[in-house]
Amino acid sequence: MPTITEDELFERAMEARQRAYARYSHFRVGAAIEDESGAVHVGCNVENAAYPVGLCAEAGAISAMRVAGGKSIRRIAVVGGLADGPETVFCAPCGACRQRIAEFSDATTLILLRDGSGNVRRFELSNLLPAAFGAVDVLPLSSAPG
Repeated sequence: MPTITEDELFERAMEARQRAYARYSHFRVGAAIEDESGAVHVGCNVENAAYPVGLCAEAGAISAMRVAGGKSIRRIAVVGGLADGPETVFCAPCGACRQRIAEFSDATTLILLRDGSGNVRRFELSNLLPAAFGAVDVLPLSSAPG
């Protein structure tokens, strides 16, 4: 059962977005994860002059969840938009982040997106990452989780 409302989860993502370091793209992204216990963990994108070593907001939020002891994602809210404006656009996780989310989720985990007008799109992970590659594809079934 969710412990915070969807609007509150989006608000946490928006707060994280304001801390993004988007010096090169000027596109700020914030993510907020509600974990299995109802705790909320946030992340923002952090760019780097060497583009491949930047960090996505979703990856930062997942890392924060793990550091705090969270084990699985109940739902994740993602917001993004140009840094010089308050408006956001629908900002779906990139392919790598979809895979990162899948590592700590199941097929029904909700990914929530909201634009600047307050319109919300809700996806189950299985819709954004069909036929996901996961632990069962690389580990024997008897392996203990990490």
